[in-house]
Amino acid sequence: MEGETSKDGTFFLGNSTDQKKTDATPLKASGDNDDVEALMAALSANKEWLAAKVSINNALFSEGGASQPQPSDFFTVGECEGQKTVDGEQMPLVLTPTTTGGGHEALVAAVRANREWLERKVVTHSAVLLRGFSVRDAVEFDAVVDAMGWPDIRYVGPAPRTHVHGRVWTANEGPLDQFVYFHHEMVLIKEFPEKVILFCEVPPPEGGETPFVPSFRVTERALEEFPEMVEELDAKGLRYSFTALSKNDTKSMRGRGWEDAFGTSDKAEAEKRAKALGMDLEWLPNGSVKTILGPRTLTRVFPGRRSCRMWFNTVVGMHGKELSSATAADGAEIPASFVQRVEEIIEEESLQFRWRRGDILILDNLATLHARRPSLPPRKILVATCK
Repeated sequence: MEGETSKDGTFFLGNSTDQKKTDATPLKASGDNDDVEALMAALSANKEWLAAKVSINNALFSEGGASQPQPSDFFTVGECEGQKTVDGEQMPLVLTPTTTGGGHEALVAAVRANREWLERKVVTHSAVLLRGFSVRDAVEFDAVVDAMGWPDIRYVGPAPRTHVHGRVWTANEGPLDQFVYFHHEMVLIKEFPEKVILFCEVPPPEGGETPFVPSFRVTERALEEFPEMVEELDAKGLRYSFTALSKNDTKSMRGRGWEDAFGTSDKAEAEKRAKALGMDLEWLPNGSVKTILGPRTLTRVFPGRRSCRMWFNTVVGMHGKELSSATAADGAEIPASFVQRVEEIIEEESLQFRWRRGDILILDNLATLHARRPSLPPRKILVATCK
């Protein structure tokens, strides 16, 4: 007989020809079947396992006129430090288990049963924090990401990263004592992710937060202070350049080599792939390459986000840096005072929380910039990017 046992081998999942629920029958005798104490001990030992199975069963049980499970069957709205009310909505929206003992299996079932509802919440709140579901590692995180049903998109960018499992990669592997500037993921590439999903496997002992910013607020405030500059740069467009070494340099937060980034060591093939991503390459004598991108707009408006103008650029992160530059598309310099003030605005509008083990943060990449605070080790944050 095929089936599944509980963690301690007490229960065996059996099947009947016309069942509409999962039956738990004893796997092995332990005296009198009416022994209440033995039953209570077995239930206590398998509390989390049973809770997960109940949630999964509820998610799948829709035959025979049964009503479809509702989000409230699985999720309760919670709170976290650092929350803000932005344009009338909590950011981030915190979702915790409705019942105690719900592990990653229960979360997978809940997400799969409420995909459209969850996506609406991500778009409405720009950030959703799933907390308290006991997700332990990359394998379980990958199962949650898969349940969301959003297509995968391969990361292309300067951050050094390592593939871990399935759709899961490490986040930026640059030194933890360095700040990773605020950005929309893959903002300069023609095809960028709509969702960035972060998972905390090892929370840092100090620092290491992932702050994020409602992007439309940056545009609003920049327009209040620099209306002519914002409109001029938006009309002209922006031109960026970045120099990448041949091989990875994990001592830098932007140390990903061009061979890793383009998935080839052949220069002709790299040029072909770069062109498909909307960039030109200029080869340098030392084997590194200068990537040139543009023109790109300063702001963008995306469907379903209340016609807000998002600060969809990386001027602050690339302007005047050692390996990168950001100018107007016609080559005109962008005033350093403007860039500095926008950087201050972004910081003023940012919000953050302290990572807890098992946290999953879903960011609407079209509506939020995110960054990384300097951290003491250890810190292990994994990431998946989705269309």
